[in-house]
Amino acid sequence: MSGATQAAAPGARLYDRAAELAAVARLSARAAAGSGGVLFVTGSPGEGRTSLLARAAHDFPGTAYRVAAPGHRGPWSAARALFTALAPTPAAGRRALRRARDEGGFGPAVAALVAEAEAEAEPAAALRHGTGAEAALRDGTGAEAARLGAAGRSPAGRPRPVLICVDDLHLWDAHSRAALAATWREAPGTGSRRPSPVGWLVSAARHHRFPGVPGAETVRLGRLTTAGARALLGDLCPAPAPTPPVVDRLLDEAAGHPGVLAAAVRRLSAAQLTGIAPLPRPAVDDAVLAEVYGGLLDRLPSASRRLLATVAVLALAGRTEVGGASAGTHGRGGGAGAFPTGGRGARTSVDPLEGLVADGLLCRRDGVLGFHDAFLGRAALASARPTWPTRPQEAPDTTPRAGNAAAPPVAGAAAPEAAPVAPGAVTSTAPAPDSPTLATAGAAPETVPTATGSASRTALARGAGHRADRLGPSAAVRSLSPLVRGRAQLVRGLAALAGGPVMDAHEALLQAAELLRGRAPVEASDARFLAMEAAWAGGDVAGCLAALDGGEEVPGAERDFAEGLSAALTVRLDEARTTLARVVARDGAADDARLLLRAGSAALVLGDTAAAARVHARALARARAERRTALLPRALEQLAYAELRAGRHSRAERTAREGLRAAEATGQHNVAAHQHAVLALVASVSGDGSAVSEHAGRALATAGPHGLVQAATLAEWALARAELGRGLAAQAAARLVPLVRPGPRGGHFALRMLAVPCFVEAAVAAGRTAEAREAADEYGAWAALGVDGPAPAQLARCRALLSDGEGPGYWFGEAVRRHDGCGNDFERARTLLAYGTWLRRRRRPGAARGPLRDALVTFERAAAGGWAEHARSELRATGGASAGSSADAAAPRELTPQQQRIARLVARGATNQEVADHLSLSPRTVDHHLRGVFARLGIRSRVELPGVVGRWDAEREARVER
Repeated sequence: MSGATQAAAPGARLYDRAAELAAVARLSARAAAGSGGVLFVTGSPGEGRTSLLARAAHDFPGTAYRVAAPGHRGPWSAARALFTALAPTPAAGRRALRRARDEGGFGPAVAALVAEAEAEAEPAAALRHGTGAEAALRDGTGAEAARLGAAGRSPAGRPRPVLICVDDLHLWDAHSRAALAATWREAPGTGSRRPSPVGWLVSAARHHRFPGVPGAETVRLGRLTTAGARALLGDLCPAPAPTPPVVDRLLDEAAGHPGVLAAAVRRLSAAQLTGIAPLPRPAVDDAVLAEVYGGLLDRLPSASRRLLATVAVLALAGRTEVGGASAGTHGRGGGAGAFPTGGRGARTSVDPLEGLVADGLLCRRDGVLGFHDAFLGRAALASARPTWPTRPQEAPDTTPRAGNAAAPPVAGAAAPEAAPVAPGAVTSTAPAPDSPTLATAGAAPETVPTATGSASRTALARGAGHRADRLGPSAAVRSLSPLVRGRAQLVRGLAALAGGPVMDAHEALLQAAELLRGRAPVEASDARFLAMEAAWAGGDVAGCLAALDGGEEVPGAERDFAEGLSAALTVRLDEARTTLARVVARDGAADDARLLLRAGSAALVLGDTAAAARVHARALARARAERRTALLPRALEQLAYAELRAGRHSRAERTAREGLRAAEATGQHNVAAHQHAVLALVASVSGDGSAVSEHAGRALATAGPHGLVQAATLAEWALARAELGRGLAAQAAARLVPLVRPGPRGGHFALRMLAVPCFVEAAVAAGRTAEAREAADEYGAWAALGVDGPAPAQLARCRALLSDGEGPGYWFGEAVRRHDGCGNDFERARTLLAYGTWLRRRRRPGAARGPLRDALVTFERAAAGGWAEHARSELRATGGASAGSSADAAAPRELTPQQQRIARLVARGATNQEVADHLSLSPRTVDHHLRGVFARLGIRSRVELPGVVGRWDAEREARVER
């Protein structure tokens, strides 16, 4: 099927459709029982959706209607065709449509029309049941409506069952589809209790996404088996019967596709079928594929068609199957060609790429992108081939630049549209390496063959096989111009950037930039910026600098960002501040989401987290307003990270959850890994250990094989912070050591210094003072550069933790003073908690209560539950009442505050040594307190403590609820 409904003989024989017919029989039985229901049928063009609907209408034991898509797609045009088919008269159909639109639903109007048709039907109609179809074109809509079977009522007095067959739903207008979806959700068998004898059988192309209807069944048509295809061929050619070699050739090339097989047979003469005249080589050529897939391709946007053709070129370059599935399987579930998947935002729009994946025209398997339907790749390549510039084999690129401009660009690039393929046209392609046509290497560009046809004919003449996908593609790919190959590499890099190894994306994008240099300077510049983004995600500073070194390729408007980022990476910060500040000021006021994302990134590099969050929020708003589905995950990723850097963890969590859903919906797995890492860090603040483990594990599962050093560093940092919160300082310090050390096996270069304050706190508690002091000294030099707002305050906190005597008092006071001007309340509360803890241990409980109360209130406001509990425990240890009096009431009166703290730490799995490190006690003191805990609680071992502590928490929550 080419996208429009084709006529099918009622009751025609179907092949290999036993499961589909069984599903139709179940729907018919439900309709006959008065419960109705919905059955969706989907398939590729030519796989027989219309034939299945015709057979279902013919076999239905009641009244059946068939409604095809109208010839135009104006608002409510398809609904008008539906009501025209159901109504006894055109006027009644128009009245029903007006009533349905006014009432906001089709269900009652459809039921009324069905009842009216039954009441007005002639008794003689019952005699026609099951004998055939009556078709008519009504109301000028071009819709085919066939009313089959008998009207009236069944012998039991119930309304006769009704089957409404809706064909080609993907061609219906959006208004009609939305109204039908609401009707189906209210239909019996989908949650409604209202009885109805109406069953809906709905077909759509494979790329169409059906609405969510509870209880609806979906069947997917596939390819035929060898036996089924042979039987179909026998029906297509009853006389003269084709000879066995011809049969084998047709079955091989059609690969079980019924529509392709039928189209190929229609092109053959009787002499060709009987072997008197030779068959075309190949028999399934561009003309056959244009007949079957032309309608689908013509309805796609031009950018989507170009991307499909580019993916097909990549498949050809990868020596993968382009012409159909392997012999013997006939393509069930097979795909043509593959390359690493994904896509991320830059000027070269990836919205069409992600849309093709979401619609099912392209598929992802094991991290690679390919075609669900192998023939679709060949058809897409054939449709673009006449306008693709090529060059002679192993000859310089002599194609004029005007010709290169006609090449199908990557989505979003400016280039003329590809000319459509004329029906029946057969295009030739590049010669095989040993083909005689290589003698034409010096021919004029207009005489150069294009991609695979000549090679196919040459190989077939040598007896190399009948299918073009068995040929080596190297000559065909080399015949393409650098412009086409550069754009293909750009798509490959875009794909890997979101769903594959990022350094593979980096290499592909740099190759694209070289191929596009001087031929498409804007796209070459985009490729370099995307290569920088890939290297940044992979933690490769040298790769970032190599990508940014574009020289004359970088347009003037973007040179500030490239030069400023290069200066920042090479620690020329005065120069970086000047240029990146211009980027923030200029692009931060733009209306282009891409420019806003770039300005937000510049603000993050400068350490201005408030500006970064503000600009990224604007970018997100623009992406939503423009419905840029593929860009949304990227905008949400950047905004979540900016909110996290600013210490606004609740906002970061909400944004990251939305970004995770958007990334998973569009298949951007690398973005999803980053969002998991952000959620793990947020959970480490709230004290949810299970959430930290889950999100960090999922982030690391993708980050490892894809080389996402940035996401891996964030995930490991979250795990360490959670361990520190549970009193496992030694374990947290050991996890953080690789993240704060320089070198290829360390953490991400942009996150290394940010994790140092956390490492210093864990290392001091674990007794690794020398390593903590070394890291703090390096952190001090970095903080002096002024690229992170909270850094001076956190440096003072690190010095307080490392000082002796009364030195910590000065440094804690200095840290609190510096925090007041940086705006990160969470880090200020951590400093206050450490300050109050130090005062309590210096036996100054009265002085400690003020900082601890301030820390507790801030943690509670920030939903930092784990840290709030820590502050509350410290406050209780001073003898003061905490803000949560219900928590005090929930604690056993038998235990001292210190014993409660030890009991909670041991219940979380801490050893005596780890508790001692956390509380600055000796292991012997911890053991003494623990024995007292056992005695006062009446338990025998530490194994029983988790249950006791769990009951404390449950009682506290119950009191809060009361």
